[in-house]
Amino acid sequence: MSDAAAAGYQFVGAMGGDTAFGGNEVVTLMARTADGRPRYEYRLLATSKTSTMQTELQHAADAGFEFVAQTVFQSSFGGREVAVLLERDTDIPAVKRYEYRLLATSRTSTLQKELEQMAQAGFQALAMTVGQTAIGGQELVVITRRLLR
Repeated sequence: MSDAAAAGYQFVGAMGGDTAFGGNEVVTLMARTADGRPRYEYRLLATSKTSTMQTELQHAADAGFEFVAQTVFQSSFGGREVAVLLERDTDIPAVKRYEYRLLATSRTSTLQKELEQMAQAGFQALAMTVGQTAIGGQELVVITRRLLR
């Protein structure tokens, strides 16, 4: 992604899973920017621990990166890791500051209650995937954010 961005491309979409020849991988779709100038930077975060993802996501946001996509892929360690893609437009100073929070649970009823509480606190849900926890269970993982004032 960094090489494509340096050649004047911008992120369009992503998915994780099996590909015909590559096995399990995250595939990204990039499109040339209107003027063909390089102006975007990207970070990929991937982990099976939501607490680690929460911390890394907030550090990236503090550096001016914004969420653009979330997917899941099979890691070399045998787990289904959540992958988050972040983008920073180098032409625009980071004037918006976001606080990110991850919700992770195996129960949809718990997720609904937690999302309602997050919405009341000003957070907006951005994406949801099903990941695998470090102890082998399945979790719904939702990324939320709110604009800091």
